[in-house]
Amino acid sequence: MADGGVSGAGGAFTVERAREVLGSACAVAGLSAEGAALLRLGENAVFRLGDPVVVRVARSADRVDEHERTVAAARWLADVGFPAVRVVSRIRQPLVVDGRVVTFWELVADEERFAGVVALAELLRRLHWLEEPESLGVPYLEPLAATWGRIDAAVALGDDDRAFLRQRAEDLRKRYDALEFVLPFGLVHGDANVGNALVDEAGRAVLIDLDGFALGPREWDLVLTAMYYERYGWHTRAEYEAFVHAYGFDVMNWYGYPVLADMRELMMTVWLTQNMAGDAAVKAEVERRMSDLRSGADRHGWKPF
Repeated sequence: MADGGVSGAGGAFTVERAREVLGSACAVAGLSAEGAALLRLGENAVFRLGDPVVVRVARSADRVDEHERTVAAARWLADVGFPAVRVVSRIRQPLVVDGRVVTFWELVADEERFAGVVALAELLRRLHWLEEPESLGVPYLEPLAATWGRIDAAVALGDDDRAFLRQRAEDLRKRYDALEFVLPFGLVHGDANVGNALVDEAGRAVLIDLDGFALGPREWDLVLTAMYYERYGWHTRAEYEAFVHAYGFDVMNWYGYPVLADMRELMMTVWLTQNMAGDAAVKAEVERRMSDLRSGADRHGWKPF
Protein backbone atom coordinates (compact mmCIF):
# COMPACT_ATOMS: atom_id res chain seq x y z
CA MET A 1 0.00 0.00 0.00
CA ALA A 2 3.01 2.25 -0.38
CA ASP A 3 1.51 4.37 -3.14
CA GLY A 4 -1.68 5.23 -1.26
CA GLY A 5 -2.27 8.70 0.08
CA VAL A 6 -4.97 11.02 1.36
CA SER A 7 -4.97 14.67 2.17
CA GLY A 8 -4.56 15.80 5.75
CA ALA A 9 -3.32 18.69 7.82
CA GLY A 10 0.17 18.24 6.40
CA GLY A 11 -0.79 17.54 2.75
CA ALA A 12 -1.13 14.22 0.96
CA PHE A 13 -0.02 11.31 3.15
CA THR A 14 2.47 9.33 1.09
CA VAL A 15 5.54 7.29 1.97
CA GLU A 16 7.74 10.05 0.57
CA ARG A 17 6.05 12.73 2.68
CA ALA A 18 6.15 10.52 5.77
CA ARG A 19 9.90 10.00 5.26
CA GLU A 20 10.44 13.76 5.17
CA VAL A 21 8.59 14.13 8.47
CA LEU A 22 10.52 11.18 9.89
CA GLY A 23 13.83 12.85 9.08
CA SER A 24 12.81 16.11 10.74
CA ALA A 25 11.39 14.36 13.82
CA CYS A 26 14.47 12.20 14.26
CA ALA A 27 16.69 15.27 14.08
CA VAL A 28 14.68 16.83 16.91
CA ALA A 29 14.87 13.60 18.94
CA GLY A 30 18.58 13.13 18.39
CA LEU A 31 18.18 9.98 16.28
CA SER A 32 19.22 9.07 12.76
CA ALA A 33 16.61 8.32 10.08
CA GLU A 34 19.23 7.03 7.65
CA GLY A 35 18.27 3.60 6.35
CA ALA A 36 14.88 3.62 8.10
CA ALA A 37 12.69 0.77 6.85
CA LEU A 38 8.96 1.23 6.23
CA LEU A 39 7.06 -1.48 8.12
CA ARG A 40 3.53 -0.48 7.14
CA LEU A 41 1.41 2.40 5.89
CA GLY A 42 -2.04 2.62 7.40
CA GLU A 43 -3.42 5.05 9.93
CA ASN A 44 0.26 5.72 10.61
CA ALA A 45 3.41 5.32 8.59
CA VAL A 46 5.51 3.01 10.75
CA PHE A 47 9.29 2.97 10.36
CA ARG A 48 12.06 0.96 11.97
CA LEU A 49 15.26 2.87 12.56
CA GLY A 50 18.80 1.52 12.63
CA ASP A 51 18.54 2.01 16.41
CA PRO A 52 16.14 -0.39 18.17
CA VAL A 53 13.37 2.19 17.76
CA VAL A 54 10.08 2.19 15.87
CA VAL A 55 8.68 5.56 14.79
CA ARG A 56 5.02 6.15 14.01
CA VAL A 57 4.12 9.13 11.83
CA ALA A 58 0.40 9.92 11.98
CA ARG A 59 -1.62 11.19 9.05
CA SER A 60 -2.18 14.58 10.68
CA ALA A 61 -2.03 16.52 13.93
CA ASP A 62 -5.81 16.84 14.09
CA ARG A 63 -6.03 14.44 17.04
CA VAL A 64 -2.80 15.17 18.88
CA ASP A 65 -4.64 14.77 22.21
CA GLU A 66 -5.34 11.13 21.34
CA HIS A 67 -1.65 10.49 20.78
CA GLU A 68 -0.85 12.16 24.08
CA ARG A 69 -3.25 9.73 25.79
CA THR A 70 -1.66 6.80 23.95
CA VAL A 71 1.79 7.75 25.22
CA ALA A 72 0.41 8.25 28.73
CA ALA A 73 -1.31 4.85 28.62
CA ALA A 74 1.93 3.16 27.54
CA ARG A 75 3.81 4.79 30.40
CA TRP A 76 1.15 3.75 32.90
CA LEU A 77 1.16 0.15 31.65
CA ALA A 78 4.94 0.13 32.09
CA ASP A 79 4.55 1.45 35.64
CA VAL A 80 2.15 -1.38 36.58
CA GLY A 81 4.32 -3.99 34.90
CA PHE A 82 1.91 -4.91 32.13
CA PRO A 83 3.58 -6.44 29.05
CA ALA A 84 2.94 -3.81 26.39
CA VAL A 85 5.06 -1.87 23.92
CA ARG A 86 7.13 0.86 25.61
CA VAL A 87 7.69 4.44 24.55
CA VAL A 88 11.29 5.67 24.26
CA SER A 89 11.47 7.33 27.65
CA ARG A 90 14.29 9.78 26.92
CA ILE A 91 12.26 11.61 24.25
CA ARG A 92 9.56 14.12 25.12
CA GLN A 93 6.61 13.08 23.03
CA PRO A 94 4.46 13.13 21.07
CA LEU A 95 6.16 15.55 18.67
CA VAL A 96 4.24 17.60 16.11
CA VAL A 97 6.34 18.02 12.96
CA ASP A 98 5.08 19.61 9.73
CA GLY A 99 1.45 18.94 10.60
CA ARG A 100 1.98 15.30 11.65
CA VAL A 101 2.14 13.67 15.08
CA VAL A 102 5.25 11.55 15.63
CA THR A 103 5.85 9.04 18.43
CA PHE A 104 8.87 6.87 19.25
CA TRP A 105 8.63 3.31 20.55
CA GLU A 106 11.08 0.67 21.71
CA LEU A 107 11.50 -2.16 19.22
CA VAL A 108 9.77 -5.26 20.63
CA ALA A 109 12.16 -7.73 19.00
CA ASP A 110 14.67 -7.87 16.17
CA GLU A 111 12.46 -10.34 14.31
CA GLU A 112 8.71 -9.70 14.23
CA ARG A 113 6.90 -12.77 15.58
CA PHE A 114 3.19 -12.92 16.37
CA ALA A 115 2.32 -14.36 19.76
CA GLY A 116 -0.81 -16.26 18.68
CA VAL A 117 -4.42 -16.32 19.80
CA VAL A 118 -3.89 -17.98 23.17
CA ALA A 119 -1.29 -15.41 24.20
CA LEU A 120 -3.61 -12.65 22.96
CA ALA A 121 -6.45 -14.02 25.11
CA GLU A 122 -4.21 -14.18 28.16
CA LEU A 123 -3.02 -10.60 27.61
CA LEU A 124 -6.61 -9.38 27.26
CA ARG A 125 -7.75 -11.21 30.37
CA ARG A 126 -4.90 -9.62 32.31
CA LEU A 127 -5.58 -6.18 30.84
CA HIS A 128 -9.28 -6.45 31.67
CA TRP A 129 -8.42 -7.10 35.32
CA LEU A 130 -6.62 -3.77 35.65
CA GLU A 131 -8.31 -0.78 37.26
CA GLU A 132 -7.62 2.46 35.44
CA PRO A 133 -6.53 5.39 37.64
CA GLU A 134 -8.65 8.49 37.16
CA SER A 135 -5.52 10.57 36.59
CA LEU A 136 -4.87 8.77 33.30
CA GLY A 137 -7.92 10.29 31.62
CA VAL A 138 -8.74 7.27 29.48
CA PRO A 139 -11.62 8.17 27.12
CA TYR A 140 -14.82 6.20 26.73
CA LEU A 141 -14.92 3.91 23.72
CA GLU A 142 -16.62 5.48 20.71
CA PRO A 143 -16.34 2.73 18.09
CA LEU A 144 -17.33 4.76 15.04
CA ALA A 145 -15.75 8.07 16.05
CA ALA A 146 -13.08 8.03 13.33
CA THR A 147 -15.25 6.31 10.74
CA TRP A 148 -17.33 9.34 9.78
CA GLY A 149 -14.28 11.43 8.93
CA ARG A 150 -12.68 8.60 6.98
CA ILE A 151 -15.82 8.19 4.89
CA ASP A 152 -15.73 11.90 4.05
CA ALA A 153 -11.99 11.78 3.30
CA ALA A 154 -12.16 8.72 1.02
CA VAL A 155 -11.70 10.62 -2.24
CA ALA A 156 -11.60 7.43 -4.34
CA LEU A 157 -15.15 6.47 -3.30
CA GLY A 158 -18.16 7.34 -5.41
CA ASP A 159 -21.09 9.30 -3.98
CA ASP A 160 -23.34 6.21 -3.85
CA ASP A 161 -20.77 4.22 -1.91
CA ARG A 162 -20.17 7.11 0.46
CA ALA A 163 -23.91 7.48 1.12
CA PHE A 164 -24.24 3.73 1.67
CA LEU A 165 -21.42 3.70 4.22
CA ARG A 166 -22.82 6.70 6.08
CA GLN A 167 -26.26 5.08 6.32
CA ARG A 168 -24.80 1.74 7.44
CA ALA A 169 -22.72 3.49 10.10
CA GLU A 170 -25.77 5.36 11.39
CA ASP A 171 -27.85 2.17 11.54
CA LEU A 172 -25.09 0.33 13.40
CA ARG A 173 -24.63 3.20 15.85
CA LYS A 174 -28.29 2.89 16.84
CA ARG A 175 -28.07 -0.90 17.17
CA TYR A 176 -24.92 -0.59 19.29
CA ASP A 177 -26.53 1.96 21.61
CA ALA A 178 -29.38 -0.48 22.28
CA LEU A 179 -27.12 -3.39 23.32
CA GLU A 180 -26.96 -4.79 26.84
CA PHE A 181 -23.46 -6.05 27.55
CA VAL A 182 -22.77 -8.98 29.89
CA LEU A 183 -19.07 -8.54 30.69
CA PRO A 184 -17.93 -5.82 33.11
CA PHE A 185 -17.22 -2.35 31.74
CA GLY A 186 -13.59 -1.25 31.97
CA LEU A 187 -10.24 -0.98 30.20
CA VAL A 188 -10.10 -2.27 26.63
CA HIS A 189 -7.30 -2.37 24.09
CA GLY A 190 -9.66 -1.25 21.34
CA ASP A 191 -8.08 -3.10 18.40
CA ALA A 192 -7.39 -6.52 19.87
CA ASN A 193 -6.35 -8.88 17.10
CA VAL A 194 -3.56 -11.40 16.72
CA GLY A 195 -1.47 -8.89 14.76
CA ASN A 196 -1.22 -6.68 17.84
CA ALA A 197 0.39 -9.28 20.11
CA LEU A 198 4.10 -9.80 19.44
CA VAL A 199 6.82 -11.88 21.07
CA ASP A 200 9.71 -9.93 22.59
CA GLU A 201 13.37 -10.98 22.80
CA ALA A 202 12.71 -12.72 26.14
CA GLY A 203 9.92 -14.82 24.61
CA ARG A 204 7.10 -12.89 26.30
CA ALA A 205 3.92 -11.84 24.54
CA VAL A 206 3.34 -8.07 24.54
CA LEU A 207 0.47 -5.91 23.31
CA ILE A 208 1.26 -3.24 20.73
CA ASP A 209 -0.74 -0.44 19.03
CA LEU A 210 -2.37 1.27 22.00
CA ASP A 211 -4.17 3.95 19.98
CA GLY A 212 -7.58 2.49 20.80
CA PHE A 213 -6.98 2.21 24.57
CA ALA A 214 -10.28 3.15 26.19
CA LEU A 215 -12.97 2.42 28.76
CA GLY A 216 -15.70 0.29 27.26
CA PRO A 217 -17.40 -3.10 27.08
CA ARG A 218 -14.90 -5.97 27.20
CA GLU A 219 -16.82 -7.74 24.43
CA TRP A 220 -15.27 -5.23 22.03
CA ASP A 221 -11.82 -6.77 22.58
CA LEU A 222 -13.08 -10.28 21.78
CA VAL A 223 -15.02 -9.69 18.58
CA LEU A 224 -12.13 -9.48 16.10
CA THR A 225 -10.77 -12.93 16.90
CA ALA A 226 -14.31 -14.33 16.67
CA MET A 227 -15.08 -12.79 13.30
CA TYR A 228 -11.64 -13.61 11.89
CA TYR A 229 -12.69 -17.23 12.50
CA GLU A 230 -16.42 -17.13 11.81
CA ARG A 231 -16.68 -14.65 8.94
CA TYR A 232 -13.33 -14.74 7.14
CA GLY A 233 -11.70 -18.08 7.98
CA TRP A 234 -8.46 -16.34 8.98
CA HIS A 235 -8.39 -18.45 12.18
CA THR A 236 -9.20 -22.15 12.40
CA ARG A 237 -11.90 -23.55 14.64
CA ALA A 238 -9.20 -25.04 16.88
CA GLU A 239 -7.50 -21.66 17.21
CA TYR A 240 -10.75 -19.94 18.11
CA GLU A 241 -11.69 -22.59 20.67
CA ALA A 242 -8.23 -22.21 22.24
CA PHE A 243 -8.76 -18.43 22.40
CA VAL A 244 -12.14 -18.87 24.11
CA HIS A 245 -10.73 -21.38 26.58
CA ALA A 246 -7.82 -19.08 27.47
CA TYR A 247 -10.01 -16.01 27.96
CA GLY A 248 -13.00 -17.76 29.53
CA PHE A 249 -15.86 -16.31 27.48
CA ASP A 250 -17.23 -16.93 23.98
CA VAL A 251 -18.51 -13.65 22.59
CA MET A 252 -20.26 -15.54 19.75
CA ASN A 253 -22.73 -16.93 22.32
CA TRP A 254 -23.87 -13.38 23.18
CA TYR A 255 -26.79 -11.94 21.21
CA GLY A 256 -24.93 -8.70 20.44
CA TYR A 257 -22.04 -10.37 18.62
CA PRO A 258 -23.41 -9.78 15.09
CA VAL A 259 -23.78 -6.06 15.81
CA LEU A 260 -20.17 -5.71 16.95
CA ALA A 261 -18.96 -7.84 14.04
CA ASP A 262 -20.92 -5.71 11.55
CA MET A 263 -19.38 -2.57 13.08
CA ARG A 264 -15.86 -3.94 12.96
CA GLU A 265 -16.08 -5.02 9.32
CA LEU A 266 -17.49 -1.62 8.37
CA MET A 267 -14.60 0.04 10.18
CA MET A 268 -12.11 -2.31 8.49
CA THR A 269 -13.52 -1.46 5.07
CA VAL A 270 -13.61 2.29 5.65
CA TRP A 271 -10.06 2.20 7.04
CA LEU A 272 -8.90 0.49 3.86
CA THR A 273 -10.38 3.24 1.64
CA GLN A 274 -7.59 5.55 2.84
CA ASN A 275 -5.12 3.70 0.61
CA MET A 276 -7.25 3.11 -2.51
CA ALA A 277 -5.69 5.81 -4.66
CA GLY A 278 -2.86 4.40 -6.74
CA ASP A 279 -3.02 0.87 -5.32
CA ALA A 280 -4.92 -1.54 -7.54
CA ALA A 281 -4.95 -4.38 -4.99
CA VAL A 282 -6.47 -2.19 -2.29
CA LYS A 283 -9.00 -0.73 -4.73
CA ALA A 284 -10.09 -4.23 -5.79
CA GLU A 285 -10.43 -5.34 -2.17
CA VAL A 286 -12.53 -2.30 -1.23
CA GLU A 287 -14.79 -2.88 -4.22
CA ARG A 288 -15.27 -6.52 -3.24
CA ARG A 289 -16.05 -5.59 0.35
CA MET A 290 -18.52 -2.91 -0.70
CA SER A 291 -20.31 -5.42 -2.93
CA ASP A 292 -20.49 -7.99 -0.14
CA LEU A 293 -21.70 -5.44 2.40
CA ARG A 294 -24.50 -4.42 0.06
CA SER A 295 -25.53 -7.96 -0.86
CA GLY A 296 -24.85 -9.77 2.41
CA ALA A 297 -22.64 -12.26 0.55
CA ASP A 298 -20.19 -14.63 2.23
CA ARG A 299 -17.04 -12.84 3.48
CA HIS A 300 -14.60 -15.74 3.23
CA GLY A 301 -12.93 -14.16 0.19
CA TRP A 302 -11.88 -11.04 2.10
CA LYS A 303 -8.12 -10.56 2.34
CA PRO A 304 -6.33 -9.20 5.41
CA PHE A 305 -4.46 -5.90 5.07
